[in-house]
Amino acid sequence: MKILLISTYELGRQPFGLASPAAWLRARGHHVSSLDLTREALDEQAVLAADLISFYVPMHTATRLAAGLIPRIREMNPRAHICFYGLYAPVNEEYLRGLGVGTILGGEFEEGLVSLAARMQLDAANGSAATHQQELVPDRAGMLEPGKYARVVMPGGEHRVAGSTEATRGCKHLCRHCPIVPVYDGAFRVVEREVVLEDIRRQVAAGARHITFGDPDFFNGPSHAISIVEAMQREFPNLSYDVTIKIEHLRKHDALLPALRDGGCLFVTSAVESADDAVLEKFDKGHTRADFLAVVARFRELGMTLLPTFVPFTPWTTFAGYTDLLDVLAEEGLTENVSPIQLAIRLLIPAGSRLLELPEVSAMVEPFDSAALVFPWKHEDARVDALAREISQIVQRGDGLKLSRTEIFKHIRRAAQAAAGNRAAMSAAANAATPSVRLSAPVPYLDEPWYCCAEPMDAQFVSIGSAKEIVAKADQFV
Repeated sequence: MKILLISTYELGRQPFGLASPAAWLRARGHHVSSLDLTREALDEQAVLAADLISFYVPMHTATRLAAGLIPRIREMNPRAHICFYGLYAPVNEEYLRGLGVGTILGGEFEEGLVSLAARMQLDAANGSAATHQQELVPDRAGMLEPGKYARVVMPGGEHRVAGSTEATRGCKHLCRHCPIVPVYDGAFRVVEREVVLEDIRRQVAAGARHITFGDPDFFNGPSHAISIVEAMQREFPNLSYDVTIKIEHLRKHDALLPALRDGGCLFVTSAVESADDAVLEKFDKGHTRADFLAVVARFRELGMTLLPTFVPFTPWTTFAGYTDLLDVLAEEGLTENVSPIQLAIRLLIPAGSRLLELPEVSAMVEPFDSAALVFPWKHEDARVDALAREISQIVQRGDGLKLSRTEIFKHIRRAAQAAAGNRAAMSAAANAATPSVRLSAPVPYLDEPWYCCAEPMDAQFVSIGSAKEIVAKADQFV
């Protein structure tokens, strides 16, 4: 069969969600083409030739872009079977079915795609799902080289070509706001070590000098994770990498942190989400403000770099809470560690979100918006939503002017203080007591902003970086 795999957005990385199923499908003799619409135009000939067109949708942005392409794809090739696969496919099944999507597959999609192709080809003996097969090394043939994707920006200005892979899938935690939970429900699985290492070898051969591990949490399987990075460091001593790990796991597995540092880990991303214990409890994050601050101190002691991410605008956000978060970042010298877009993020509530288990959330949200793929909500204090819009605009302007993270942070902080100062309860003396910004040295980071479960107040999609190009490119096709 002729199969076309399409990615509309995967955080600026070469899409693992295309490479992995391509290996499985090609092993069965299928002709597979891949398109990454963040970096290349829609190939009309590939669409016309395809028997099966499958969209990879690991996140909200990718899903909305892919859904917008369906009418154009249908017009070009009405005979093709359309499939959506990835985390955001099953939670939006009703909407996608209404658009004419024939098959919906969740997080473990390789076998499902193989089975679908077999059924379509009428080759399967009984027309049922394919039997389990050994994991395969992702096949990146025909994809753009790593140099076309997100790069690591070093403190001295050097840029490193970055590849990406996954050592685990799913997550054993049940954070209420996380899109992984409705699909995996607390389950996770490891990818065979040799499969991961061979994928890394091939990307290094293609020019990668850094590897991003895309696992939802690298320490879901800590022994497995450490064995991979130690083997990688022995084979490629000059190869750096980054990982994502929960604050809870950074505390629990503190003894493993030196192994990360010594193995070439440039930075650890952690979804802190909030400095407010009440909000963290609503999210069921498994950590507290004190845990976050303890990890910051531990990373400083070890000489490691922590890149915290946040969802600062929620139904429970207050002016005091937002300015307190900014004060914490200033006091701890984290203004360079936090991408400015993280300070403009507003909570997104997709279908299947565990947040809907909270009575105050289910009572607050508006009916599901099938076009936006979210349950819309408004803050009870309209001034908080207005501040979210203002912060988003400050980030966009600062990015356009190429300001440093710390410079943008100072503009954000002034806007937040002004907004808070409009409240009768906020005295001039309180404003005068604002802590100063602690010296924050530049840190390494990926030049594609990272975010999850949320979006800027004013934007349908992330409004800076390559996401602008994605939206513009999608507009050309629909």
